[in-house]
Amino acid sequence: MIEVPLQTIDNIMLELHMGHALMGLLVLAILGTLPLKSMKIMGLNLILVGTLFVLTPVSATGDMIVFRLIGVALVVIGPMLYVAGR
Repeated sequence: MIEVPLQTIDNIMLELHMGHALMGLLVLAILGTLPLKSMKIMGLNLILVGTLFVLTPVSATGDMIVFRLIGVALVVIGPMLYVAGR
């Protein structure tokens, strides 16, 4: 009875890789800082997550260069938000 849900979860998790986990981290970081209404904290979060995107090996992200490009964009946008915040 317990084996069926575990097999289903395993089949779903086999299709995911580190890039998907980092995208989930980005969404959680953005949603976590929205209630604070602080552009400085949002900028710092974007810089941190963007750095993780850039530093993660390409083999761990499923050989997709898109995640690296997202990281570069976040590293560029993050400081802009930080400077624009009060």
